Parts: sequence; C-alpha cells; structure tokens
Amino acid sequence: MLSEFLFISLLGLFIRYGISSNSYSGMATPPMYGDYEAQRHWLEITSSLPLEGWYINSTDNDLLYWGLDYPPLTAYHSLALGKVAQVLEPDLVALHTSRGYESSSSKLFMRMTVIIADLLIFFPAVYLFSKSFRQYHSAVIIQSIFLILQPGFYLIDHGHFQYNCICLGFALLSCALILINRPYLGTVSFCLALTYKQIALYYAPAFFFFLLGQAIRSGRSSGYTYNTTLAL
Repeated sequence: MLSEFLFISLLGLFIRYGISSNSYSGMATPPMYGDYEAQRHWLEITSSLPLEGWYINSTDNDLLYWGLDYPPLTAYHSLALGKVAQVLEPDLVALHTSRGYESSSSKLFMRMTVIIADLLIFFPAVYLFSKSFRQYHSAVIIQSIFLILQPGFYLIDHGHFQYNCICLGFALLSCALILINRPYLGTVSFCLALTYKQIALYYAPAFFFFLLGQAIRSGRSSGYTYNTTLAL
C-alpha cells in the first residue's frame, strides 16, 4: 500500500505545484487583493505586533483591512511563517508598507508554505486514516485518491490561497486515532483543528456524540475495544 500511496502523493504534489504557479483571485487588484493578501497580512500583523494586539483594532492593525478573524492556532502559524519571512524577505511583512506586496519570490514562498503544510499534516493524516482500513486494500487506494486528488483542495488552497489542509488534516487525523482506539489523542487532534479554523465546528456534533457513545459503552463494559488496529 505504501508504494501506491507515495505514487498518489507525488501526483498530488505535481498538480498542486502546477496550479500554484498560476494567478489567483484578487491578484494585483486593489484595494483588498484577495485572500492571498489576507494570509500575507496576517503574517505581517502577527510578526510585527505583540500578541495582545493581534485581534484588537488599532492604528497598527486596521481590522477592516483583513483583520485576523481565525482562532489562535492560525495566528501562531502566521507568526511562525512571518518570522521566517522576516529573514528571507523582510518587505513581505513590513508593517504598513507591505499591503499588496506581490513579488515573484514572495508568492513562491507563500505558495510553498501551503504545499509544505500538505506534506507535514494532510498527507500523513490521509495515510494513517487509510491504514486504519487496511483490510480493504482496494478501498484504501480509492479512498487515498479521493482525498489527495480532491479538486476542492487544489482550487481553494492552491488556486485561491488558503490553509484548509491544516484544519482538515487535524480533523482527519482525529478520525484515524479514534478508529484505532486512541480517543484521547483523537480529541486533542480535533481540538487542534477547531483552534485552527472554526469550520471544524461543522464536525463537532459527530465527534461529540461518537465519543459520548464510546464513554457510555465503556462504562457498561470495561473490556470494550475496537476491532480496527493500525500496523505502522
């Protein structure tokens, strides 16, 4: 299965890079410049201002201009990328003067951060989730194809410019951990998804009631376990 998964992943990376080399919505279009500018601006704000100024309107942080409106984990992710950008290309995150900044090197940097996020979080989550169903080999391959080659990820994350792969990767990893009877780790992973992007709230009822049902069953029978295991 690993060889097939690597092939699917390489194909997915090739398509991602091809799409990311093209234009995006809002490119060179003032005054807001699109979601690419929103993500870049968050790097600027988090790397230039103290933590207490990230979500508060001020002379240095105009919330009407792509104010940071995602949960804290997104902010810390932006901070980490912003600190790297300050070393590689300071003009990309210069406070006030970087609005609409779209140099070729900065776009390459921003685009690659999404691909790296896929490699570090989303792809491993897909692999672990697929491994939890390893007894159905053909289904695993089809499942990996549908997840990694899903057009929505390309169009939103790599075409339009977002980091949904991080939130969805944590949510998918949570499913995998729960399936292999690691509910506590699964809960932590889902909390990471929720604190990265609030769209994870859509999945919250399903996680809540599933874990509640597991807790009830565990209370009735301490020997209850899942039949699904994971071979790493």
